[in-house]
Amino acid sequence: MSTIAHMPVKKRNEMPSAEQRKASHLIGKIAWYALCILLSISMIFPLLWMITIALKSNSAIHELPPRLIPNEFHFENFILGPAQIHFPLLFMNSTIIAVVNTVGSVITSMLVGYGLSRIHFPGRRIWFYVFISSIFVPPLIGLIPIVRLAINMGFYDTWLPLILPAWLANPFFIFLFYQYALSIPYSYDEAAKLDGANHWTIFWKIIVPLTRPIWITMAIMSFQASWNDYLSPLVYLISDEKFTLSLGMASFAGQFAGVATTQYNYFMAANVFYMLPPLILFFLAQKYFMQGLGSLGSSMTQK
Repeated sequence: MSTIAHMPVKKRNEMPSAEQRKASHLIGKIAWYALCILLSISMIFPLLWMITIALKSNSAIHELPPRLIPNEFHFENFILGPAQIHFPLLFMNSTIIAVVNTVGSVITSMLVGYGLSRIHFPGRRIWFYVFISSIFVPPLIGLIPIVRLAINMGFYDTWLPLILPAWLANPFFIFLFYQYALSIPYSYDEAAKLDGANHWTIFWKIIVPLTRPIWITMAIMSFQASWNDYLSPLVYLISDEKFTLSLGMASFAGQFAGVATTQYNYFMAANVFYMLPPLILFFLAQKYFMQGLGSLGSSMTQK
């Protein structure tokens, strides 16, 4: 009995040792990275498969089992593919429309967002809710009246119906800029007014530099939306020389491309060039993009 009484009792609620905590942390970190790698592969694989098809011959695309690495690399597809749809002309058309739309959408949305967030006037909140509520209105509702208006004004088969709406501000961009501008202290405006600055000076000299992340984010989103827009060019454009690249890619198998059946190796080769401008823009400005969305999320959480 005495020996049993003096035996040490094991504690049931012992804290894990430093080695155990370090091991569990390492296992959790490895599991997190493994999950991220799997998700990355699932998103990158379609891009790799597209490039693989672009490097194959048209007959090799349909072979079973499919090969991720082709036996022969047909780099000439990157020349012959874009040539099927007059790629340089359509690329220039899409670039002009996307750049003009991006500039107009960002500038007008910033001006409206500045007025709603920094200028106190009667009915400001009502106008804010009117703009924000228009986000939930489907664009297709006004398609027929706008098409009739474009025909009556002589804008049909021109780029004006594709460009003018972008210069009337974007409700979603107004909301983004409004929320971001509210995080900037009003003391900056008051100090500038004491030095004789008006609202135009405050906007360009103070607000625009301080809101760089959010308007760069708006520019990326606007460029991508305009670059990938298919419905509007399809509705308003008739002449082939005015087509955008999205129409050209969609018409690859039709009469516009001059082929009876789709040559998917040519199509994927042209598609690689089609997706490059938005990707390049994102990679060049991804720092501001992530910073803008992160700052916007934190400001909305605080409010």
